[in-house]
Amino acid sequence: MTMNTVKFEKLPDRLPPVNTVGWVAWIKQNLFGSVSNTIITLLFFYLIFLYIPPFLEWAVFNANISGNDRTICDENRSGACWTFVKVRIEQLLFGLYFAKNPDQMWRPIMAFIIFAGLLTPLAIDRTPYKKWLLLILLVAYPIFFISTVGGGVFGIPKSDASEWGGLLLTFALAFVGIVLALPLGILLALGRRSKMPVVRSFSIIYIEFWRGTPLITILFMASVMLPLFFPSGVEFDKVVRAMIGITLFQSAYTAEAVRGGLQAIDKGQTEASMALGMGYWQQTIFIILPQALRISIPSIVNTFIALFKDTSLVSIIGLLDLLKIAQNSSRSLDWNGYDIEAYMFAGLVFWIFCFGMSIYSQKLERKLDTDRNVE
Repeated sequence: MTMNTVKFEKLPDRLPPVNTVGWVAWIKQNLFGSVSNTIITLLFFYLIFLYIPPFLEWAVFNANISGNDRTICDENRSGACWTFVKVRIEQLLFGLYFAKNPDQMWRPIMAFIIFAGLLTPLAIDRTPYKKWLLLILLVAYPIFFISTVGGGVFGIPKSDASEWGGLLLTFALAFVGIVLALPLGILLALGRRSKMPVVRSFSIIYIEFWRGTPLITILFMASVMLPLFFPSGVEFDKVVRAMIGITLFQSAYTAEAVRGGLQAIDKGQTEASMALGMGYWQQTIFIILPQALRISIPSIVNTFIALFKDTSLVSIIGLLDLLKIAQNSSRSLDWNGYDIEAYMFAGLVFWIFCFGMSIYSQKLERKLDTDRNVE
């Protein structure tokens, strides 16, 4: 008796329908997936058609950038006067001191170039020795910045910090606030969760006091009252006082962001580390904090972005940050009436830095997302 053998062959997979993959599917799902989405999408495109062409005509096609004074801008008022930005770019970026001393302009330029040179490799995944680069950025770079921009060492003329301004001042205030507030905020978050009543009470009082006080008030306190706490003869310029006030203020918000991450860690992590014989600081540094900081990245970066924008409040104590110096420059006798260009330039610079921090944080989140499925 002969038995017939049936052989089954797997047919090649068929391609999915064209309207379910690619950009066509994305548009259909996200822009026209429902009646409400369709209405909002059409309204959005209508607003773009209504406002974007006139804006581009004013900002790009009819804009003025030639010349060194306002003459050509006054003759053609239908376009933006970017000549103002070109003429006042040194003040807008570096402040009054370096604008008055062009031969010293290399100092802030070099500081920004070195910062970009250290930060860019950190954003590249395959860069080796990232920990060393980060250490140089957080420890060695501030010393280099103070020595180069501040001067007074190695034969470099000392610059008056009260005449710093523009992007240079905004960057310095934000960088110092971020670098110093993060470790201080971590300690405060740990202190608030401490079992020692004195440490916990001090951390709670500190955090709630600084969180409940407006930054404007803190800047006034730092500018007027801070010198009263030091012996006679010990003085700090307004920039250092503002840095101290901003750091104390920012550390409270950073502490709450980190505390949220600490509370999200399961108690089993602590119990497992105790079972391995780890002490408190070993548990915290090697087990708890890395997980908590990973969870807290969005909140921490959000506070950093808010800090960068809040540096504009230092104009209250007489410092010329990017926004204030743009405002003053546009209201001078030479350029009175070109406020829109000044505000747009300042807003663009703020957006570039804030958007850059946001993009980097999202990339860091994706990289540290250990819960995702690995194929």
